[in-house]
Amino acid sequence: MTTNLLVEETEVQPPLKESLSDIVRAYSAPLPKTEWLTRLDLLAPRERLTCLPLSTRVSKRAVDIIGALTLLVLCAPVMLCSALLVLITSPGGIIYRQTRVGLNLRKSLQRDRRQDPAKLPPGLEERRGTGIDRRAQTNYGRPFTIYKFRSMRSDAEKGGATFAQKSDPRVTTIGRFLRRTRIDELPQLWNILKGDMSLVGPRPERPDFMEDFSEKIPNYLDRLGLKPGLTGIAQVVNGYDNDISGFKRKVQYDLLYLQNCCFTNDLKILMRTVRVVITGEGAL
Repeated sequence: MTTNLLVEETEVQPPLKESLSDIVRAYSAPLPKTEWLTRLDLLAPRERLTCLPLSTRVSKRAVDIIGALTLLVLCAPVMLCSALLVLITSPGGIIYRQTRVGLNLRKSLQRDRRQDPAKLPPGLEERRGTGIDRRAQTNYGRPFTIYKFRSMRSDAEKGGATFAQKSDPRVTTIGRFLRRTRIDELPQLWNILKGDMSLVGPRPERPDFMEDFSEKIPNYLDRLGLKPGLTGIAQVVNGYDNDISGFKRKVQYDLLYLQNCCFTNDLKILMRTVRVVITGEGAL
């Protein structure tokens, strides 16, 4: 009888939570050039921003505010010169505005637009049928307007949303310099002060491509668990290659950052960003 009780207790035990190593192992490709990253010893995998310790969230926001204000002051002359060069070298506006997808703190059930209607909570299937689907409107995460110095011709996307390519003819002469040095990203310091972005985090994506990527790339939506960043592991290690294999690598780096997000790693990433800015590595 004792044996039977032990067997029953064993059978009802909940499954062990997936470890960080299991998450990384789920991807087919290795994660090169990340030996410098401090690995945290986690008891359970992180899913979103709220899984981070309160001290980490507070320190991260403090660094965002102080860092963005400091960079705005230090880079003000560079930003002014860049704005004038954009204005006099090509027709069009100085600042380019674009909608991007940001932080998503909703649970995976709410994130999955392909969820079986029969398994949805009561009342939700009716709301989906009205044509007013809040998830469809927000495209998985909270949309926000991102700001950049214009580096392309004003009619660059008259044929629709497309990714920048190497030696892209749509990029202006001054725009190539701005993109190589990442100066075109400096107006996003305002996004950081507003709370739309962080200094360090996943690169924010356009809503036009979210559904396609979420279907083709495993765990793609999980990267929305953190605020998008001005820089991040994927930006300093992987660069800005824009193909499916490149985006799969970016997701790996983004999820690796989510699992190891801490003050020390943010400082390491920011220091490596300086090298990328100086060398122009990975720019398009």
